[in-house]
Amino acid sequence: MGEACLAPFAFLACVSIGAVAGEPLSAGAAEYRGLTVAEMTELRREARNAGVYLRVVKNTLARRAIEGTEFECMKDTLKGPLLIAFAKDDPGAAARVIKDFAKEHEALKAVSLSAGGQLMPASELSKLADLPTLDQARAMLLGVLIAPMNQLVRTLAEPPAMLARTLSARGSQEAA
Repeated sequence: MGEACLAPFAFLACVSIGAVAGEPLSAGAAEYRGLTVAEMTELRREARNAGVYLRVVKNTLARRAIEGTEFECMKDTLKGPLLIAFAKDDPGAAARVIKDFAKEHEALKAVSLSAGGQLMPASELSKLADLPTLDQARAMLLGVLIAPMNQLVRTLAEPPAMLARTLSARGSQEAA
């Protein structure tokens, strides 16, 4: 009787995760064994603030949910008590949430990551987490585009500035 009652809920959880897994840019799986309820609540809050969908789910349901998505490569790594994090807007967001939380809570251990359909081991967590956010990437691109214009303005402004310094120095010499 217990299985019959849980089957619809399991199906809904699988459909929910499957719908989320179809859209994101990256995903991460981490083992949460040893975290307290308060710590899990804190992790969920941090994930929500970062725009990351975080879910603790049975591995069988997670495997079914990611079938046919670019995260299917993670199937074989889903073993043990895991949570799955999906990042929709920022490819490094899920990895960043896991990395930052794991710094303070050693019980949280990254298991696998996926971005662009490629499976990455947990050791690659820092590489994915250190990717710039969309705003940071835009600022970097803007800086690269503006640099030549700034250099041109400085180059064009230098001859009059040099003339002014020369005249000032000449005036100082005559006054002395």
